Amino acid sequence: MLRFFTRSVLSLIVASASTCPARSSSASRPAFIAAFAQSPPSAPSTSCQATMTASVAAESTDLPRWDLSRFGFSSPFSDEIDLHLEETAKLAEAFKAKYEGKLGELSLLSAIQDYEEISKRKTLVSSYLHLSYDVSLDDDTLKKRKGALSQRQSEIYGDNLEWFSLDVAELDDAILASQYENDPSLTKFKSFIDELRRQKPHNLSKDVERALTVRSPYVGNRPLVSFFDKELSLMRFKLDEDGKEVNMEVLLSRMQSSNDAAFRAKCLQVLNEGLAGSVSRTAALSLSSVAGGWLIENKERKYINLRSRRNLDNNCPDEVVDSLLVGVRSAGIPLCKRFYTLKKGILQKTQGLEKFRWSDRNAPIDIGGVSNEKISWEAAVAMVKKGYNQFSPKMSEMFVSMVEEKRIDVPAANGKKGGAYCAGVIPGVGPFQLLNFDGTKQDVATLAHESGHGVHDILAYEQGYLQYHPPLTLAETASIFGEMIVFRDLLAQSSSKEEELTLLMSKIDDVVNSVVRQCSFDRFEELVHTAREKGELSADELDEYWMSALREYYGKEGDAGGDSPFDSYENTSHLWSYVPHFHHVPFYVYSYAFADLVVGTLYNNFLTNKEGFEGRLLALLSAGGTKDFSNALGPFGLDPTSSTFWTEALTAHLGELVNEAEKIAKELGYVE
Repeated sequence: MLRFFTRSVLSLIVASASTCPARSSSASRPAFIAAFAQSPPSAPSTSCQATMTASVAAESTDLPRWDLSRFGFSSPFSDEIDLHLEETAKLAEAFKAKYEGKLGELSLLSAIQDYEEISKRKTLVSSYLHLSYDVSLDDDTLKKRKGALSQRQSEIYGDNLEWFSLDVAELDDAILASQYENDPSLTKFKSFIDELRRQKPHNLSKDVERALTVRSPYVGNRPLVSFFDKELSLMRFKLDEDGKEVNMEVLLSRMQSSNDAAFRAKCLQVLNEGLAGSVSRTAALSLSSVAGGWLIENKERKYINLRSRRNLDNNCPDEVVDSLLVGVRSAGIPLCKRFYTLKKGILQKTQGLEKFRWSDRNAPIDIGGVSNEKISWEAAVAMVKKGYNQFSPKMSEMFVSMVEEKRIDVPAANGKKGGAYCAGVIPGVGPFQLLNFDGTKQDVATLAHESGHGVHDILAYEQGYLQYHPPLTLAETASIFGEMIVFRDLLAQSSSKEEELTLLMSKIDDVVNSVVRQCSFDRFEELVHTAREKGELSADELDEYWMSALREYYGKEGDAGGDSPFDSYENTSHLWSYVPHFHHVPFYVYSYAFADLVVGTLYNNFLTNKEGFEGRLLALLSAGGTKDFSNALGPFGLDPTSSTFWTEALTAHLGELVNEAEKIAKELGYVE
């Protein structure tokens, strides 16, 4: 699966610092199979009084664009792609003829190696088309071309390759043991084999699995979600009196960098009203369909609870995820309220804020010491390079290579997918990053984050295509660590207490968004999927569930006599309708909280035990998907299976950041 979702660019509602689900999966199939069998999911590009228009010229045409020539295709419409795909189909047919029903007799190692090569060929095409389309969303001809080839890919997989994962899962233990004994080199693929065999209790018959795969481009959730994505990508919003239309990236950038509370409130109003009506109804239809499909497959595949399928994909026990969610409720929510109480007080003193609205949640702290001027692309690259180099020269070199090799599509251009992601593609070709860079400090954090994904991919490529994908619980490790490195480097260079507080408040915004906010998203999904069993869901019902989850995690608004630091939640009711994760990867969002807390703990571990730490972290990243989270974190002395791990992580990570900020704010006289 490709990392096609965002944290920072959708920080208004999604999270705080870039990225995206690394490799999402569908049904009960492991990540690499889902990415292979269908088009990878992608985050919608939404933009700001809503009208559907054609794209207008990009504002930042001088920023670097990625170079996709490494794929070996001259254009998305090249006959080279069709020839490549038909050759892949022939290889897949020969593979089936040679190995189906004979895995116990022939070399399993050879079968896996052949399967890997075919998988790489197919992923090469699908990734190339997705990356090409993601910078040309208004090209309907390209969309049609991508869809047609996606359908062909599904046919190839369903007809000739679907059987393989099922047969490996069904292999007798004694036969598998004999294969290992006869060819010790097979142990290289043990993680891949183990992942397939964990899915055995949830697999359906070959005929059913094939039918699901082959039909997926035509029926079910996928076409509906794709339609919803496209509708969102076409949205434009009028924000200024001159009637000029801006896209979502520009709107969010303006709102989050503005020191004018009235302007921020207007931005949120325009966004929420733009999402009302047909957009939210389309989103409701899509999400209701996704939740219904999830419900039926959970029953058919015999998963225990709503999150079990995602947890199994992540190789993470249900109990650990439950413990995380309980920890965030018990320790994270109080810290969240402390932080927003602090932020409210500072904004009242510095901006004359009368009401603390939801539109002020990500507002900048304007207390001097930090310039609000736009940061150039060259300066952003230098900042990330310097931050990485102070921790790991090797990671810094990899980052510079990605920049120099034109692996990053930088500008916030119209007609381009919103958000940010890093696509691993296949070893030897990837990675590639998509950004929507507008020169903000958050954009620098996004660059550091997505570059962490890129470094992770490069290091893990040694595991091969089938095993370089880390479980989602570890997929954000390098990316968030990259952000942390740059943040701490900037904090150390602070020239005043005002600058230090400004940086701290911005960082806490990020952590709260990726921990508490994401868990509130998970709660929204829980409410939606539970209700779906009683019938199709309307947009009004989804509005209610959204507001319910918001109040559970942030408190009842102050204007209504509640305990929330927020006085008002006006213009928030429809914001659920453009969160892409809900449609593409149900119950993915807790992975952000998981990763942020693990990385925060890792960073504290680094501060107290620096000797050999870089080597241990690089070893973790290089392992890709060959280690589960417990084995991967063991060398650092961390045990996320402990019942107290998450509350302790919240206290040590988020708690200490809030303590630091409160202390400085009191010293400067912003709060008592």
